[in-house]
Amino acid sequence: MAQKLWEKNTRIDKEIERFTVGKDREMDLYLAKYDALGSMAHIIMLEATGLLGKDELKPLLDELKKIYRQADSGDFIIEEGVEDVHSQVELMLTRTLGDMGKKIHSGRSRNDQVLLDLKLFTRARIQESVTLISGLFDVLIEQSNRYKAVLLPGYTHLQIAMPSSFGLWFGAYAESLVDDLLLLQAAYKICNRNPLGSAAGYGSSFPLNRTLTTELLGFDSMNYNVVYAQMGRGKMERTAAFAMAGIAATLSKLAFDACMFNSQNFGFIKLPDAYTTGSSIMPHKKNPDVFELTRAKCNKIQGLPQQITLICNNLPSGYFRDLQIIKEIFLPSFDELKDCLLMVARMMGEIQVNEHILDDDRYTPIFSVETVNRLVREGMPFRDAYKKVGLDIEAGHFAPDKNITHTHEGSIGNLCNDAIVALEREIIGGFNFPKANEAEQKLLK
Repeated sequence: MAQKLWEKNTRIDKEIERFTVGKDREMDLYLAKYDALGSMAHIIMLEATGLLGKDELKPLLDELKKIYRQADSGDFIIEEGVEDVHSQVELMLTRTLGDMGKKIHSGRSRNDQVLLDLKLFTRARIQESVTLISGLFDVLIEQSNRYKAVLLPGYTHLQIAMPSSFGLWFGAYAESLVDDLLLLQAAYKICNRNPLGSAAGYGSSFPLNRTLTTELLGFDSMNYNVVYAQMGRGKMERTAAFAMAGIAATLSKLAFDACMFNSQNFGFIKLPDAYTTGSSIMPHKKNPDVFELTRAKCNKIQGLPQQITLICNNLPSGYFRDLQIIKEIFLPSFDELKDCLLMVARMMGEIQVNEHILDDDRYTPIFSVETVNRLVREGMPFRDAYKKVGLDIEAGHFAPDKNITHTHEGSIGNLCNDAIVALEREIIGGFNFPKANEAEQKLLK
């Protein structure tokens, strides 16, 4: 059985071990390839500072690249009796290279090692999320442009209010994603700082070159203060979770609209049959299950920042085992968000729109404001026009003109989709993903 990295001569109680390790071995599979990647940068730095022999660097790098590829293909396992991913990687190196494999831990602690792994993981998953968000954004803009002339009623207090359009409806969610991307960019920039070299949170007496590992891994900068680097554990995850919660809130609201608009009492849209299920007793039913599950999953994600906050709350500076639990809720959440983004993009691209909603007389009152505004333009004071139209509606004499013309920016007749697209592209460019990608590829060559 493999020995723990910290184990000396004390016998380990199996029940205590089960409780303290928890789901950590399972969660660490998310981090395995990033642990190998971070170790590669670390040993290049160790060799550059004279803490590792020149003849030792290449064999270690070759083995770490093998481990990276194994993890990337899903074949990496943490063996029974091995505590975590860090222990497994070191065990694999020592099996192959002997005592040379034991040297990779010089100048670091599992504390800064897991900090680094989490940042590299989160950085990659944010990039993946941005790609998926951009795909959904493109679908929404395309649909907004396609159906920009198709009107539907807008609602306040769930009462019919004023004319809206599918151009506005699709476009509104596209622009919401733009703001979500801006928050995600802030999370990325907080994530994209190097904690390696902070060791257990108080630095090292070894002459480490933290600037070198920062450059090797493509970080924007480092977490300079070693105590703050450790304090960033939990804070980075919470910040990323808030950004994910913003995206989830947009998807959840869209899912609610879609479920409501798909119902027979509205009939504004029709979902493809593939995204619905039937009833075991009612043969006419086509339930919007995919959107309903999207709504539930996204509402669950919106609770993530609060869970992380409560785990971290009132902890003083320094490392505490409490932080381990964050992995269990944080790491899998990216998979859930990914699934929702993929499903919503597919559904919104295939949705069928009712192009004759406003032919129904029940929606006639939504044109009242248009009539008031026309009377005002003809010279009638606004309050008098408002009263006249209101009395006409009550008396059943209201006869609207349904040919509306809205011209101001962001309205039915001027969606500003080109400006929204330009803003989205500008924000995505601000992530500067190529810097990190190029650095990682250079390490893996």
